[in-house]
Amino acid sequence: MKTLAHFILVVIGLTLQIQVCANDYMIYSVEHELPMTNDVSEIQKNYYVNIGEKQGIKNGTLLDVYRIIILNDPYDKERRYRHKMKVGQLEVIHHDGDTSIAITKNFNSEEKRPILEISSFMVGDQVSVNLN
Repeated sequence: MKTLAHFILVVIGLTLQIQVCANDYMIYSVEHELPMTNDVSEIQKNYYVNIGEKQGIKNGTLLDVYRIIILNDPYDKERRYRHKMKVGQLEVIHHDGDTSIAITKNFNSEEKRPILEISSFMVGDQVSVNLN
């Protein structure tokens, strides 16, 4: 009977622990316009993120966007390196309870930045609220 009680307490503890863990907020979808002419200077994009009003987001909130790059060590096959680099900022233009829609505020295009395969925000990029 004691063992069953311990087991139940462990299961309840693990369940509560999972609910309390911090979420990774990220871009989960991207929509863009498809212009029918060649004279478009920049394609407008909407970025859908899984952070919203419940997390304190309002229209105009700036979100820092980070790209996670994981590379294998060529000399030690069991070792991997994880790089988290800031790639730009989004500005929220619409928010709901758990989600928001944002547009590009700026994308890091400085000379001193790592080369990226995709030079725009993409699905899977992590976001966090800019506190500055």
